[in-house]
Amino acid sequence: MPLYEYEHCEPGCPSGKDRFVVRRPVNAPPLTHCPLCKKPVRKLISSFNTPNLLKPLSVSDAKRAGFTVLKRVNKGEYERL
Repeated sequence: MPLYEYEHCEPGCPSGKDRFVVRRPVNAPPLTHCPLCKKPVRKLISSFNTPNLLKPLSVSDAKRAGFTVLKRVNKGEYERL
């Protein structure tokens, strides 16, 4: 089940937080009210998680991963490394 991030439209929730995260099924309708204080909430567009690369891939890393590495020779011409 995905995680959805919500923000309170009005201050004063007993949790003391402006935002909260809820795990809900994909086909469930979005929340309109906080489950704790019943005040209106709005759904936020959250950032997504991506892996961080510590270093750029080298030619040998790309070859080991099964990619074909090409070098530009002239305009429109490439040769395999």
